[in-house]
Amino acid sequence: MAKLMTKSAFTIGLLCMLLSVPAFGASINKSIKIGAGEEAGGATSVNGSISVGADAVVTGNLKTVNGTIRVDAGAQIEKASTVNGGLRISQNVRSENLSTVNGSVKVGESANVDGDIGAVNGRITLERGATVSEGIGNVNGEIELSGATVGGNIETVNGDIELADQSVVRGDIIVEKPSGWGWGKEKRRKPRIVIGPGSRVEGEIYLEREVELYISDSAEVGGVSGEMSMDDAKRFSGNRP
Repeated sequence: MAKLMTKSAFTIGLLCMLLSVPAFGASINKSIKIGAGEEAGGATSVNGSISVGADAVVTGNLKTVNGTIRVDAGAQIEKASTVNGGLRISQNVRSENLSTVNGSVKVGESANVDGDIGAVNGRITLERGATVSEGIGNVNGEIELSGATVGGNIETVNGDIELADQSVVRGDIIVEKPSGWGWGKEKRRKPRIVIGPGSRVEGEIYLEREVELYISDSAEVGGVSGEMSMDDAKRFSGNRP
């Protein structure tokens, strides 16, 4: 993500995309299940979840408004998006862009996201060996990498960020300044940024607001700029600060 989407633009764009889908192949109030090993051209629901079985191949997009999308191990999908619901991507899954407005995103071990991951209000978790070719970002919610790799930037406004188990960010970590939404508590609270042992940020940590910044003695960071500098970071030697 070159720049984290505003909350309104992200929400409106995703809602328009979901509500403009054709009626063919769509379900209004039912959940949709694609069985293990099956092939499908995509799935759309309004008030229902979508599940994809192990090793299934989905050549179209997965979209729902009120529901969770679950993809089991070894499956291949294209884009997956929801408004009120989470995304659960199991190990060794191959996918494209993942997005939600109100919900968490969890990407399992050795899964590959050929695109980016976006949320407004939700936690984003990448497990060991997971890779995202572009960037990830949210407005509110934790972002946690455990031995994962992100090819672009990690961006947030009010979220905490933690890189653990030798995670790699090939772009920047960007914490934006809240504006225009009356987030009194969020403006006062300082996000917590932890760069754990053996982890690496190949770009820089760019801060538009003050944060609680912790960098392991064995981590590598290209620099800290904006409202803080590298001198403001608290260094630590254990597994966690």
